[in-house]
Amino acid sequence: MTLAQHLVELRRRLTIAVIGLVAGMIIAFLVSDVVIDLIAQPIEIIAQERGRDFVELNFDTVTSGFDLRMRIAFAIGLLISAPVWLWQIWAFVMPGLTRKEVNYTIWFMVAAVPLFFAGCTVGWFIVPHVIELMAGFVPDTAASFYKYDYYYDFVFKMLLVIGVAFVLPVFLVALNLAGIMSGRGILKGWRVAVLVATTFAALATPAADVVSMLLLAGIMIVLYVAAAGVSLLFDRRRSKREAALLADGSG
Repeated sequence: MTLAQHLVELRRRLTIAVIGLVAGMIIAFLVSDVVIDLIAQPIEIIAQERGRDFVELNFDTVTSGFDLRMRIAFAIGLLISAPVWLWQIWAFVMPGLTRKEVNYTIWFMVAAVPLFFAGCTVGWFIVPHVIELMAGFVPDTAASFYKYDYYYDFVFKMLLVIGVAFVLPVFLVALNLAGIMSGRGILKGWRVAVLVATTFAALATPAADVVSMLLLAGIMIVLYVAAAGVSLLFDRRRSKREAALLADGSG
């Protein structure tokens, strides 16, 4: 294909991806009330425990309600339309990849996508505890008014960070496949991995909720060990393949 043909193909793929995103945003906008109720549940719990005047979700501009719904529509619409825009990216890039690269990419997506959503699910159960814990530091004589955009960004970023943390082991395996890190090298770093996982879990969960902290840290450590185990298997297969090639060459 010429450069002009590539640009035409790229425009077509982008158009389809944008149409899918807009359709997903429309669907998400229609259910935005349900999503707002869900993310505001920690505020409702705090209000029931300490009084309605203690904590509120604050919409401080005329258009803030619409703005929050658009933020939610974009985030959820991006997830709903993921099969569409991921396929368009894949269809555009795939002709330039080798067969091995295609196989690696498929397996990477098969492993990364479920792990990301699993991390977001774990984060969904952790975030309310964090909000309730932080509200506990506010004096009884004061009140908390959470700005809608800050509150939404806090919840969204927490889910995103924990989701990405669950995908990191897949990146370790990808580095192993690329020949950058060996399985033994990954396994030797287990002490650092345990420290990082424990520190991250301690920061992401309430100090009083030890069970949630241990659960999150344990899942991340298991995923790290699994990544090291998979990398060791790949290293062994690679070594056998190289030994076979040397034997054939010497023969």
